[in-house]
Amino acid sequence: MSEALPDLGGVPLGLERADIAFAVNGAAVSVNVPPLRRLSQVLRDELQLTGTKVGCDAGDCGACTVLVDGDPVCACLVPAASAAGASVTTVEGLADGRLSALQASFLAHGAAQCGICTPALLVAATALLDKKASPTEIEVQDALGGILCRCTGYRKIIAAVMDASLQPASLDFRLPQSGHAIGSSPIRLDGVPKVTGAEKFGGDAFPADALAVLVVRSPHYHASFAFGDLDSWAKAHPGIVGVFTAADIPGKNCFGVISPFADQPALADGLARLRGEAVALVAGEREAMLDLDLSDFPVRWSELPHFLQPGEAQAEGAASIHEHRPANLLTKGFVERGDPEAALASAAVTVSGAIDTSYVEHAYIEPEAGHAYMDGDTLVVVACTQAPYMDRDETAKVLGLAVDKVRIVPTATGGGFGSKLDVSLQPLIGLVALKTGRPAALAYTRNESMISTTKRHPAEMKATIGADADGHVTGMIFSGDFNTGAYASWGPTVANRVPVHASGPYATPNYRAEGRAVHTHGPISGAFRGFGVPQATIMQETLYDELAGKLGIDRLDFRLKNCLRNGSETVTGQRLESGVGIAECLESLRPHWARAMADADAFNSANPDKKRGIGVASCWYGCGNTSLPNPSTIRVGISPSGDVILHQGAVDIGQGSNTVIAQICADALGLPLDKFRLKGADTAISPDAGKTSASRQTFVTGKAAEKAGRALREKILRFANVSEKATMQLDGVAIVIREGEATRRIDLASLEVDGGGFVFRAEETYDPPTLPLDAKGQGKPYAVYGYGAQIAELEVDLKLGTVKLIKITAAHDVGKAINPLLVEGQIEGGIAQGIGMALMEEYIPGRTENLHDYLIPTIGDVPPIETILVEVPDPEGPFGAKGLGEHVLIPTAPAILNAIRHATGVLVTKVPATPTRIRAGIREQDGIREQEARR
Repeated sequence: MSEALPDLGGVPLGLERADIAFAVNGAAVSVNVPPLRRLSQVLRDELQLTGTKVGCDAGDCGACTVLVDGDPVCACLVPAASAAGASVTTVEGLADGRLSALQASFLAHGAAQCGICTPALLVAATALLDKKASPTEIEVQDALGGILCRCTGYRKIIAAVMDASLQPASLDFRLPQSGHAIGSSPIRLDGVPKVTGAEKFGGDAFPADALAVLVVRSPHYHASFAFGDLDSWAKAHPGIVGVFTAADIPGKNCFGVISPFADQPALADGLARLRGEAVALVAGEREAMLDLDLSDFPVRWSELPHFLQPGEAQAEGAASIHEHRPANLLTKGFVERGDPEAALASAAVTVSGAIDTSYVEHAYIEPEAGHAYMDGDTLVVVACTQAPYMDRDETAKVLGLAVDKVRIVPTATGGGFGSKLDVSLQPLIGLVALKTGRPAALAYTRNESMISTTKRHPAEMKATIGADADGHVTGMIFSGDFNTGAYASWGPTVANRVPVHASGPYATPNYRAEGRAVHTHGPISGAFRGFGVPQATIMQETLYDELAGKLGIDRLDFRLKNCLRNGSETVTGQRLESGVGIAECLESLRPHWARAMADADAFNSANPDKKRGIGVASCWYGCGNTSLPNPSTIRVGISPSGDVILHQGAVDIGQGSNTVIAQICADALGLPLDKFRLKGADTAISPDAGKTSASRQTFVTGKAAEKAGRALREKILRFANVSEKATMQLDGVAIVIREGEATRRIDLASLEVDGGGFVFRAEETYDPPTLPLDAKGQGKPYAVYGYGAQIAELEVDLKLGTVKLIKITAAHDVGKAINPLLVEGQIEGGIAQGIGMALMEEYIPGRTENLHDYLIPTIGDVPPIETILVEVPDPEGPFGAKGLGEHVLIPTAPAILNAIRHATGVLVTKVPATPTRIRAGIREQDGIREQEARR
């Protein structure tokens, strides 16, 4: 018989407060909170120990891991009462005044990228190292297996933990001297706060007096709705300050990343077009909002027919999601060259196929979070983002403000991968702050982040490729429908980028490709590391394997025979004069290919129930916007105190732009990196460096930084009346300039200071030279392309359909590796996401809306990765560098699918290749063989 609940005088169980005493990081603390409040909330909100992160509140991501009496636990699952009398250790307590050996090892190995999962990993690894100073890789994987990382690919984390005992805490982190920044791997300039827990992400610095904001969202894919008595409902719930709907929006209730296609309301007005769409905001005092139940919110829903697949949306008689877009077609992209039908008709060999891919969730560990407040008549929004200037413009439009009356201050961003390009909460918290005059704060739950933000476009693709008897590709036709969901987002970019890239990095003289972005009532599809190219590459690269097989040509040789080279023309008619590195990438894989194939043959002859497969795939990717202006601006100057101030507006979401851009500027200027002080992206003080996407920052912003550094150097040398051969160094508050035997000393304190605080300054803009595409998609869409190729080695259990990855070898042409360690980190992180896309990640609306049901790779899912850095300089890039971030994911999934087919004879045509789909393919193949045997 259960015990009767205590009489709490009308206070709901769990909301009554109690004094709870425990120790945190060696200090005694006492808090007065409800006993059932999550320990993670207590640490963050009551004790301001925000190094403990919140990624899911369900124990799925592990970001909130702390030590309780020495054992790692998810603080989101521990009620405060359970901590009474215990000793709790957070990331802030791992070091006393200086970095621990483990923290130093993380920095030395580049194991912290965006940094959102880093505190949890450090805490869990500390517990492991306390028990075993020199753990094995398996022991590290076991200890950290419950903590998800979306950026690093885990390999550098494993190495950092295993090497921590070898890493002195006083590790020398001195930065390279003048002229030696490019090609070196100094620790991230923003690295130390990531490993100490001091880094502030979107949800880490809410003002104490901020109103908490909750979002009312549609539970239906398509529905009309009407509100009841909002005022009476609000009055019935103490602590609520206001309820806001579309009627309260003072500006244009429509936003979008591409202005001509903008179509999404900040708050839906009477009609919801997707599940999770925001329809109202509730703002109130923090304590009142913590336990507010929105189930009685006065809104009446009338569910309407919906469709989730492009075929349904384009069927005859299907209702239009947007009246001005017939047949629910958002837009289409098109590239045509030569006569592909004739080429295919005369080809010695042709292959055709169809492949479908799924929604893929970005699954960054930091859900969207931020706060807004009024600074006089200026609205200030402090939030995680990839595109502060785009956020400013869209927020101003929605709220009816002049753009100079909106300021966006990006926080550290805990992963983005494309989804944090679109505005999410910025206009929502801005509206509350504008209407109430109070600061307003909002952190999405994991569920609302997943249901309301953008995904990778699902694709339904078909293609045919032909080759002559010598194995040269003669023609290709490609078509793809990309499910862009209820609103446009980056659908036009995907539709236009895919036809340019669907040929792969191969000479294809006769070609036609069409990409269509189709509206459904599904989740909004947007930017995700590759803008549709990873999907198209799966189609093309799997057909290349089939072509090679029909021709009897080795699969690697077939790719080398057809790859682009200097002087080649692309499918858009662009002549690539120099900097084409795909052949070098493929050639560098030759010894690895031969070894892997031999290993597979030996394994397969000895194992009847498991088969090893080897796959290869290539990629190319145009850096920056497609045939559109794409400028970045960088400002750099010398302060009277002798610091180099770099206004670096390229948001660092983990990829390392804070460090790489500074390295480029340092060598262009001719001063050492340790003299640089960064001013991060802030629309009030830093010029627009453009959005962090499309692998553009190292190339475009890096080029602007190179130009700015050179311009500043020229101004200083001209002031000193010396030639460009002179050298400079900063000596306290003076610049010492030497040329030959002559030395000149410039006293900075004696010079006039401008309005920005500089005695010398330069500001330069770079916009890549591109040309528009004509009606047939001919032109120069990109100034620079990056290239890569990967080999996947794996084993398939023929009875279970499970895949075990053995190794991935990745060769990528980066032009010039500005920071080789960061380059490796990008490659490993991109490969991990490619593994997820290939084998496990499938976002299903209504079913996989959390990190328990939606699977991403864990530390045990990523095999050893061997990175080969290929450097074929491009004359347009800074110091020859090319972009990288997008490229590295593109070949991984097709290489894995090709390896599965090599092992089993089965090509999985619905991605991801789950065990169920692999087994179905094997059974179907076995059935065909049985039928043939009976004949």
